[in-house]
Amino acid sequence: MTTNGRDRLRELLDAVLDESHRSLDDMAGGAHTSRFHFARSISRAAGEGPVAMRRRVMLERAAWQLRDGASVAEAAWTAGYDSAEGFSRAFARAFGHPPSAPAASHWLPSPNGIHFHPPTSLWVHAEEGVMNPLTEQLVRHDIDDTSYLLDAAAHLDDGEVSRPLLPGNTVLEWDGEEPSIASVLESLVHSKEVWLAALEGLDLPERGDPPALGELRARHERAAARWLAAVRDIDRRGAWDDRLVDALCDPPESFVISAVVAHVLTFSAHRRQLVRFMLRSCGSRVDDGDPIMWLRRLRGEIDPEPEEHEGAAL
Repeated sequence: MTTNGRDRLRELLDAVLDESHRSLDDMAGGAHTSRFHFARSISRAAGEGPVAMRRRVMLERAAWQLRDGASVAEAAWTAGYDSAEGFSRAFARAFGHPPSAPAASHWLPSPNGIHFHPPTSLWVHAEEGVMNPLTEQLVRHDIDDTSYLLDAAAHLDDGEVSRPLLPGNTVLEWDGEEPSIASVLESLVHSKEVWLAALEGLDLPERGDPPALGELRARHERAAARWLAAVRDIDRRGAWDDRLVDALCDPPESFVISAVVAHVLTFSAHRRQLVRFMLRSCGSRVDDGDPIMWLRRLRGEIDPEPEEHEGAAL
């Protein structure tokens, strides 16, 4: 007996979200198909890879559970994370705030309108307004790639990270010289902190010598979550042509918000490639930072690099 395409898609989605399916191989086995065919079928039909979809829907379920009184540890376990710390990082990156703060909605942006609906079912919202896929991909790739480079730099000793490999390197005049891996990574994080302060009306973040990588990673995680939430909010409000009066400048200046986001992404991309160049000069093996390969890994179309595992079950 054959099933129509709609029924088969539902079977594939059920395999993605089955409680016992903790990996792509489990999902494909549950759907009685090959790993490759399963990932391709889901990606083509839903515009989202099975691993990425499961991770997103599990985070949506976790947000609903937290609003319903569950502890962070309980939500982390049911979402498939090995630790509350790994879950908290993933949650903050997705929602723009830590799990200790209740989410206004337990739904995340979705390319297909498929969401978790309590208590255990899926909800398809056909007319959902989501952020432009290109903007979402550019912002998320920037965030994830910076995390990747911070992890790669952590394998070097402190002397290599702080050594001036590019003496005199200046990306933007007002940021000063960035001759080392540590200084370029710090500027990657600091640039978002500065523009977030302007958007949120906060004081200019203090800046000193590049901190230890562990501290810089924590700063990046906080700023990345806020930055993603801010850009999503700009898109939701259609505020791309609005102007930001930046009181942190002396004298205050006015900027078009779309230009601010473009500015951050442009110089972040430049700095990320500078870090790659310096890491390779220290003998580190790093990828090319290609957003095509990043998206394929995110969608589960190819295997993730070992260093890109987040500590979750998937």
